[in-house]
Amino acid sequence: MKVGILGGGQLGQMLALAGLSLGLRFRFLEPADESPAGQVAERIIGSLEDADCLDRFADGLDVVTYEFENVPTASARRLAQRVPVYPPPAALEVSQDRLAEKQLFGRLNIPTTQYAKVDMRADLDQAVARLKVPAVLKTRRLGYDGKGQMVLRNADDMERAWRQLGGQPLLLEEYIAFEREVSQLAVRGRDGRVAFYPLVENHHEQGILHWSLAPAPNMTADLQRTANDYALRVLNALEYVGVLAIEFFQRHGRLIANETAPRVHNSGHWTIEGAETSQFENHLRAVVGWPLGSTAPAGYSAMLNLIGAAPPVETLLAIPNAHVHLYGKAPRPGRKLGHVTLRAADAESALLHLDEARALTLPSSTG
Repeated sequence: MKVGILGGGQLGQMLALAGLSLGLRFRFLEPADESPAGQVAERIIGSLEDADCLDRFADGLDVVTYEFENVPTASARRLAQRVPVYPPPAALEVSQDRLAEKQLFGRLNIPTTQYAKVDMRADLDQAVARLKVPAVLKTRRLGYDGKGQMVLRNADDMERAWRQLGGQPLLLEEYIAFEREVSQLAVRGRDGRVAFYPLVENHHEQGILHWSLAPAPNMTADLQRTANDYALRVLNALEYVGVLAIEFFQRHGRLIANETAPRVHNSGHWTIEGAETSQFENHLRAVVGWPLGSTAPAGYSAMLNLIGAAPPVETLLAIPNAHVHLYGKAPRPGRKLGHVTLRAADAESALLHLDEARALTLPSSTG
C-alpha cells in the first residue's frame, strides 16, 4: 500500500519511519529542495497548488494524508476526487481559520476564551472595549509557534499590533491567567473507533513548545474524561480519520479549548518510545483502515525539543533511558532540529532526566 503525504518536514519523516516497518511505501509532495522527508522516501518537488504536480503525486497512491495544516484546502479537495484523503478536507478547513475553529467549539459546547472578530481598525476598538485588556490579537490564518499574535496591554500596544497585523482577518481573544497548558491527542479510524492518549503537560517559550510531560502530572480522572469527551465531539462532528490534537488551557479545574491541529503533533513525540503505539503508527493505521493500536503509556516520559542547536548526541545518550531523534536540518535560531525523549518509571525521575538534558542544551553546553 502506498501513502502520499503533503509536506516534507520532520512530522512526515517520522510518519514514514513508523510505516516502513509495516510494509507501507510513501511519496511526498513538497516545495523544498531539501527536507527531512527526503531522507526516507520518494519525493515530488513542486507547489502544493500546482495541478500537474498534484496529479503526478496522486498517481498510484492508495491514500493521502498531510503533515502540516497549511495545505491549501482546494488542493486537498482536488486530490480527494482521485484518492481518499484523511483527515478529511473539512477538518483541514476548520483548523486553518481560528474563527471557524472557535465557532466549531461553540457548536459542540466546548468552552473557549471569549473572542471577537476583527477586520477593521474600528472592530479592534470595539473588541477591546468589550473584552478589555490584556487581550491577545491573532491572525485568523497561518499562525504557528507563536507567530501572528501579540498581547495587548494598553493603547500603544493596540497601535503597534494593528500596524504589524492589520489588513488581514484577525481575532481578539481574552487573556486568561491559566495554570498550565495541556494537549489531548486522539485517533479515530475509518470505522469510527476512537482511542485516546493521556493528557500531556506542555511548556512553551516565546510561543514554541520546548518540553512536555506525559502523562501530565496531577491529572484527575475527571479531567481526563472531560478531555476525551471534548475530543470525541470534534472527531465525530468532522467525521475525522487520523490523529487529532486539541490544545487546552487548564484553569480552576476546567479545560478551555485553545486550538486544534489536524495531524500528528509535537506534544505527541514522546509516544514513539513512551506509548505502546506511537501517534505516527496510529495515524497511519487509521488512514489506511487498519485496527488502531493501544495508546497506553509505558511509564512516564519527558520530551525536550532541540531548538536552534543540538548538543553532541553522545552527551544526550549518556542520560539514562534517553532516546534521541535528529531531523537532519541545518541549525538556525528558533528551528526545531530534533527532540529527545526521556523515559522513567515515575514522574520525578523523568523530570530529573529532563533537567539533565535541558542543561546540555544551554548555550554554554553547546559552544
